Order: sequence, then C-alpha cells, then structure tokens
Amino acid sequence: QVQLVESGGGLVQAGGSLRLSCAASRRTFSSNTMGWFRQAPGKEREFVAAINWSGGSTYYADSVKGRFTISRDNAKNTVYLQMNSLKPEDTAVYYCAASSSRTYSSGMRFGSWGQGTQVTVSS
Repeated sequence: QVQLVESGGGLVQAGGSLRLSCAASRRTFSSNTMGWFRQAPGKEREFVAAINWSGGSTYYADSVKGRFTISRDNAKNTVYLQMNSLKPEDTAVYYCAASSSRTYSSGMRFGSWGQGTQVTVSS
C-alpha cells in the first residue's frame, strides 16, 4: 500500500479558490491512478476527480466539472486538486486515494486512502 498525506484544506468564502495537495510515500506512485473524493456531513463519500498514471487523462464529477482541476507531478510523488469558484455545497472532508491500476474506470477500487483534509466554504 501507498501512504497518502493531504494538505491545503481550510476556510474560504464562496467564489474563492483552494489547492489541495496529496503526497505519496511510494516510489511507484507514477504507476497509480489517483483520485480525489469528498464526504460532507451526513452524506456518503462521493467521487470528485481522478487522473491516470501519466496525467494524460482526467475525469470529473459533473458537480465540479469546469471548476476543479486535478493534476500530478510524478517527480514529486504528488497529486493536486485546484478548486476554483468554490460553493458552500463543496464543503466536505476531501480524501486522496490511490488505485493499483494505471488507468481509470468508473467504480474502480481505490485501495489506499489519506486521512482527509477539511474544506469549508462560507456563503
């Protein structure tokens, strides 16, 4: 398993931006599809975005498409989530996750998870 540590969460006003980072411990990070998920209070965890092993393909939930951008730097073993035009409904704990697969498919399993970072968007 790969260890993941998220950072960059915080409190921001609606319309603002945040950039989340997720640092991975394993040197084979570049072989993993990486994803971001979120869980709001009282709700189930939901998919936000994913990126394949090379960074050449990205995938987004409809709710964040056009506002969020996922990217990765394999040399730094880090994946990012740039969040713009934030809305109060984006408030959640955001989790980084790693899959053993190089490519993404809907519903795929992510076997390694970070501890999460809180994002709060005030109206």
